[in-house]
Amino acid sequence: MTVDLQTKQLANTAPLLQLEHVSISPKKTPSRLLVNDVSFAIEVGKTTCVVGESGSGKSLTALAIMGLLSKQLQLNSGKVLFNDADKGIVDLTTLDAESLRKLRGDKIAMIFQEPMTSLNPVLTVGYQIGESLTTHLGFKGERLKNKIASLLEMVGIPPGRANSYPDELSGGQRQRVMIAMSIACEPSLLIADEPTTALDVTVQAQILKLLSDLKTRMNMGMLFITHDFGVVADIADNVVVMFRGQIVESGTREQVLSNPQHPYTKALLACVPDAEGEKMLKPIDYAWLAGEQTGAVAAEVIHE
Repeated sequence: MTVDLQTKQLANTAPLLQLEHVSISPKKTPSRLLVNDVSFAIEVGKTTCVVGESGSGKSLTALAIMGLLSKQLQLNSGKVLFNDADKGIVDLTTLDAESLRKLRGDKIAMIFQEPMTSLNPVLTVGYQIGESLTTHLGFKGERLKNKIASLLEMVGIPPGRANSYPDELSGGQRQRVMIAMSIACEPSLLIADEPTTALDVTVQAQILKLLSDLKTRMNMGMLFITHDFGVVADIADNVVVMFRGQIVESGTREQVLSNPQHPYTKALLACVPDAEGEKMLKPIDYAWLAGEQTGAVAAEVIHE
């Protein structure tokens, strides 16, 4: 009984998700680390933004959490500890395929990049939203139909569009459908992998506001992957900066944006235009990063 109480108390104080020293590599070349010793946490009701340029390991980290790494890749080391409200703290890396399938779409959900390629073009959006409701919650018939209509309304799409196919919707509407699919079972953790990619500025702002409102309403933890510091400034509680597979800086939004410490973070921020248009944008100078001694990691990864 004492052990059970201690376990429950630990789960109550632990983060929603904790990555500990996660490393990922190709199976054929295990010494070539694509993600190298990554550790960070996501709290209940908070948004952690992982930011970095393309190829920095952001999406691979998210796929490792979901247990969806390509068959050509492997998790070399590390733990992914999920604070399950029913089972306590679970290391997702130790679960078999069936156990992971039960978690995915139910307690942990993901919004993938490019909704046009993520949605099935030959199935209606209503059917695709309803799949997780049927699989995880057993919804059928009128109950299922009503829930799909409610989810569409929640993300700002008329319920009548449930019978539409993806190619009959705009880019912003398709992204809203992806969001409806991800929140259908009211997950504890939502992973959003660059959900505003290829959307115009006004639609992007609407999607960000929708995600922020849903996070607050459902008290979800959210992992938001982006390369856009403007997005980070809008929605992040905490920020993790990745560069070539490693975390080079992390902290609260205010700490990272107002007082960046690592030269790579400073270089990224130097690429962000200002509202007045007076700031001269600077491309990232990787040679300068290699020579900068402020962060030992920068030189180490550049000369990998």
